[in-house]
Amino acid sequence: MKPKLPDSCPSCESQLTVTELSCPECQTKVSGKYLLPLLLQIPEEEQQFILDFFLASGSLKEMANQMGKSYPTVRNKLDDIIEKIKKLQPKPAL
Repeated sequence: MKPKLPDSCPSCESQLTVTELSCPECQTKVSGKYLLPLLLQIPEEEQQFILDFFLASGSLKEMANQMGKSYPTVRNKLDDIIEKIKKLQPKPAL
């Protein structure tokens, strides 16, 4: 089983940041403080939903068929994910 990239602290549940990246070929390491990409900040289930939606060419009707759920249920799930992503987006500087 492939290990899952953690997105929150197992102790206090705060959002994690990336502090080091390394090259497996030459062993070069880059360190700093970087936020996880936006889509990695949402749960894996929601990431999969977005990927499935993309692969269904953005068709909620197709998604509903694949998931065996009603169109309104799938639409509500998409709306919930959209709201979550909007809250995670950095606010533009004025």
